[in-house]
Amino acid sequence: MAKKDKIRRPKAETPKGFRDYFGAEVTQRKAMLDAIAEVYHLYGFEALESSAVETVESLGKFLPDVDRPNEGVFAWQEDEDADWLALRYDLTAPLARVYAQHRNELPTPYRRYAMGPVWRNEKPGPGRFRQFYQCDADTVGTASVAADAEICAMLADTLEAVGIERGDYIIRVNNRKVLNGVLEVAGLAGDDKARERGIVLRAIDKLDRLGIGGVRALLGEGREDKSGDVTEGAGLNDAEISIIMSFVQAFDKAQQRLALEATAAFDEGNEDRGKQLDRARNCVMDETRDLYLGDIEAHSIWTDRVLNVLQEITGHSAVGLEGVNELRSIAALNKSSGYADGRIVIDPSVVRGLGYYTGPVYEAELTFDVQNEKGQTVQFGSVAGGGRYDDLVTRFTGQPVPATGVSIGVDRLLAALIAKGRIDKTPAGPVVVTVMDRDRMADYQTICATLRQAGIRAEVYLGNPKNFGNQLKYADKRGSPAAIIQGTDEAARGVVQVKDLILGAKLAQEASLEEWKENPSQTEVPLADLVPFLQKLLA
Repeated sequence: MAKKDKIRRPKAETPKGFRDYFGAEVTQRKAMLDAIAEVYHLYGFEALESSAVETVESLGKFLPDVDRPNEGVFAWQEDEDADWLALRYDLTAPLARVYAQHRNELPTPYRRYAMGPVWRNEKPGPGRFRQFYQCDADTVGTASVAADAEICAMLADTLEAVGIERGDYIIRVNNRKVLNGVLEVAGLAGDDKARERGIVLRAIDKLDRLGIGGVRALLGEGREDKSGDVTEGAGLNDAEISIIMSFVQAFDKAQQRLALEATAAFDEGNEDRGKQLDRARNCVMDETRDLYLGDIEAHSIWTDRVLNVLQEITGHSAVGLEGVNELRSIAALNKSSGYADGRIVIDPSVVRGLGYYTGPVYEAELTFDVQNEKGQTVQFGSVAGGGRYDDLVTRFTGQPVPATGVSIGVDRLLAALIAKGRIDKTPAGPVVVTVMDRDRMADYQTICATLRQAGIRAEVYLGNPKNFGNQLKYADKRGSPAAIIQGTDEAARGVVQVKDLILGAKLAQEASLEEWKENPSQTEVPLADLVPFLQKLLA
């Protein structure tokens, strides 16, 4: 007799770089997105849902090639003559296509927000997945930097609306035009220097993670990390590296300049001016920067000095000067609307990783400490970023279409709220109506329907009711606040037993026998009083 082939069963595991989201996580995310949407709506933005699949040509950033047709994105081709398709890698590139396609029906400027998953075919790592959620808001059709200033203000309001306190975040603003001016001064302008410029952008974007030494290495011959992986460098010479690093370290130069000014003021006997300049020197760089929140004058002095340094570094570059002047306008607008109090600051180290930014760029960083995977204390870091991308829509229309916007990393912001205790990781489950008698299922369903009509989340136990202990174990696993018990005797008397599972668990862990007897976690309640009793218990 021939031996049967062994049935090959698929592995029950998520693909590498992906994860599953369960009930509490999905509920928490929705609540946070609802709060964000409320702020966006308040600012006049309209919701948009676009396709998760775009043509690779439409996405623009990652074009297919012979060697790696899916580089950076998840892409496929249905047949040799068809367009390459790809899962969207962000929500901005699809917006450019939507606006170009529907611009005759849309208002100008067009203000939209969008929320949903995006996909990137990149190497996964701790906390870094190939599918993640983003939450965007963009203004298309205006070149005014007032739109950029408004995005930064809205980002501040959004973070506070979801539970990030003032002092726990900072929004850093820079301008790609300033960096382009620095690159021009360093001799890196022109199409033949595109590779070097790309490496420089990515290197500066990694300043927080790699430090000054790591960035300098990437500007030169490259660097090798602890795992042995080598990252290619830009291959710049010492003079070129010096110009780029003067831009990266503009903060330090501004701080040194303010220190000298403060010393001179003290030497001249102007103590008040000296203290004011000293506060300005520390208002962004000091680890206790929350002490300076609200000191608008100190932040104004600091901003002026940083911008002066940037203007000096860009030299006679017209595009660099344009970028500095745009930053001055954003700073002035933020000051007039009450946001120049330390929440929004000019920071030359912000460049943003994507290549389509053309002007102001911004990044929201959470400044409180958390424990990383290695148990080390680190700052939480970036949760949102964006900028101006005036050329993205132009690819479709051939006409100038300015645009600017921001993207919030939903999963990271949710993790931050949990880390700060703003969200309970184990929210209460439904009230569970237990089953004492299979033949009375209709009665149990009626109790459940009454609770639901009163807005109380509830369910009837639908497993095997033979073992009552398993029903309570099920309720515990669901995180249920209470279990409803009604046997034949209780039904005849028109009552139910309400088992307070939260109190019961607490007593089991902490209470003495006497306290247990004095504080029973199970209460007999008339069926007619069940709804108000549970409402009080749940409150």
